[in-house]
Amino acid sequence: MKSVRASSVRPKAVKAEHPLQWLADPVSGEPTFVFKAWFGGRSIMLHGMHTLFLTTQGEPWQGVLVCTFHEHHESLLAEFPSLVKHPVLGKWLYLPETSETFERDAKKLVQLARARDPRIGILPSPRKKKAVKKVRFGDAL
Repeated sequence: MKSVRASSVRPKAVKAEHPLQWLADPVSGEPTFVFKAWFGGRSIMLHGMHTLFLTTQGEPWQGVLVCTFHEHHESLLAEFPSLVKHPVLGKWLYLPETSETFERDAKKLVQLARARDPRIGILPSPRKKKAVKKVRFGDAL
């Protein structure tokens, strides 16, 4: 067995906790829960669907995006007056972290996602298969 010097072993990088990770804690014990790095933020996935997207990249990406469809906007906006249509990603609703009711509304949105509210959640896009390039005799490698 080869000896290894302590100075030559690099510690494994630990992913930093997301600032809004506290929102995922109530659902972290769910059997279908996944906290997935996604587009510079974190997606709370439940039951195989993206439900809420947590982001802290500065406005307009500073808060919680509700993964939903246009037909559910009206009822969610009525229930959560602090929600707005996201200015860039208009198909989703946005709860800015600067909202006075951010904590209360964010916790309630997590509860709705956990309860499988049909207004919250989108299925992830199917992964595209990578095209296999055929190498033929005489082709450059």
